[in-house]
Amino acid sequence: MAFSQGISGLAAAASNLDVIGNNIANSGTVGFKSAAATFQDVYAGSRVGLGASVAGVVQNFTQGVTQTSSRGLDVAILNGDGFYRLSSPSGEVMYSRNGQFTRDNSGYIINAAGLQLTGYGVSATGTINGGTPAPIQIPTAAMTPKPTTKISAEFNLDMRLKTPAKTPFNANDSDTFNYSNALGPIYDSLGGPHELGAYFVKAPAPATNTWNVYGSVDGTTMTSGGPPATPTVLGTYTFDQNGNMATPASGAFTVGPLTFTNGSAPLTATVDLTGTTQFGNANSINALKQDGYTSGQLTAFSINPDGTITGTYSNEQTQLLGQVVLSSFANPNGLEPMGENVWKETAASGQALTGTPGAGTKLGSLAAGALEASNVDLTSELVNLIVAQRSYQANAQTVKTQDQVMQTLMQIR
Repeated sequence: MAFSQGISGLAAAASNLDVIGNNIANSGTVGFKSAAATFQDVYAGSRVGLGASVAGVVQNFTQGVTQTSSRGLDVAILNGDGFYRLSSPSGEVMYSRNGQFTRDNSGYIINAAGLQLTGYGVSATGTINGGTPAPIQIPTAAMTPKPTTKISAEFNLDMRLKTPAKTPFNANDSDTFNYSNALGPIYDSLGGPHELGAYFVKAPAPATNTWNVYGSVDGTTMTSGGPPATPTVLGTYTFDQNGNMATPASGAFTVGPLTFTNGSAPLTATVDLTGTTQFGNANSINALKQDGYTSGQLTAFSINPDGTITGTYSNEQTQLLGQVVLSSFANPNGLEPMGENVWKETAASGQALTGTPGAGTKLGSLAAGALEASNVDLTSELVNLIVAQRSYQANAQTVKTQDQVMQTLMQIR
């Protein structure tokens, strides 16, 4: 007679209680995955079993409930089996479903344990590099200024206006032009702003559908030739009987090269007025856009559903800063839990399959300002706790009964 059945049952029940207790303890842990102990019977050359043993602990990797958050660096994985790919300072790679991140003083995005979130960087041309994922570092340097090279604008020029009686054109004399509006500010190579003005002068009869365009920079009329210098006609536009632009075909004229006294490079820009009309309505500007900007500091950044990170700068520009990657595994239950909400790849899990997130992908998409809650079902765990407790008590009773039988045998004379 042996006590092995009861003792093994006690050990198995104790292990089950440990697993259930761990689930309950982590019911509030972001990204935690519940687990369940699995058991197997034990035989040793006999039809009578020797008890039970723990075969393993299986984790449940189903997605937890998504909860909203007020932090932009709280990120949840939606509708996918991907894991965040994290790297330690020594280069060791870990995986996690916990999306609670912060930014350290070097600009790296890290979790609570200091592991760095990995992804793809950005090339000099502003595109995603791809290749081998590396720790994502949010740049702290100012955005480099970009000189203006193209200006697009759409106006309506009032066909009812008459040719100005006063000539020649003078940007400081409103009697010499019909309409004016700013096309700037425009920016030089150092990011310095300059005011570029456009002035429209209706041509005399019989060319009543023709307008000449003059310009000024920082309040000074653009001139050419001389002496004496004469105002420069930057462009001549004609309109058809329906008020639509007829010429020039490109709708554009060139300004520059403009030189400034601040040490910046000469500036040349194309001004495209395609879409400008001549209708019997008041002069107006309907659209205006230019491609230059001054330098700017990073004021905020956000993580998009496809993992791209977009930075917003004080110069009202946005810039791509990187892209988060996710990894999946053929057998997630083969991952080795390392604590601190991370797992480690093993031979049983298979090699990590790493890619970019997005709607409809196996990896899932990302949601900033949200977190994936623990998938522990407290109601089920409390029921399991009762069952495990009864199992422990029953196995203890088996040991007690075996003891009583042994005492009976010892009392036989």
